[in-house]
Amino acid sequence: EGQLVESGGGLVQTGGSLRLSCTVSGITFDDHAIGWFRQAPGKEREGVSEISPIDGSTYYSDSVKGRFTISSDNAKNTTYLQMNSLEPEDTAVYYCVATLGQPSRWYDERAYDYWGQGTQVTVSS
Repeated sequence: EGQLVESGGGLVQTGGSLRLSCTVSGITFDDHAIGWFRQAPGKEREGVSEISPIDGSTYYSDSVKGRFTISSDNAKNTTYLQMNSLEPEDTAVYYCVATLGQPSRWYDERAYDYWGQGTQVTVSS
């Protein structure tokens, strides 16, 4: 059974940076799309980014494009989300997700079979 474990969340000031990590076990890392979703209080869950297992293509929501970078270290079965120029609007619980192959709609949470427990990111103004 696949297991995803996030780390790296915390409290940061506006304009600061954080790097989230997602370590994957129990599934073949190279065959799975790995992504990040987030959910802020009172808001719907939002797809943030995803990296394709086919060719390493990366995808971002408009709200984070140019500020966040997703990457993977296949040797470590770990995907990272580097978050720069953080804003209070980025405050949310961030979830790592995975699914076999490349989903047609990477931003659709229904496409993912595996979810981490979430890590809190808080950006103070």
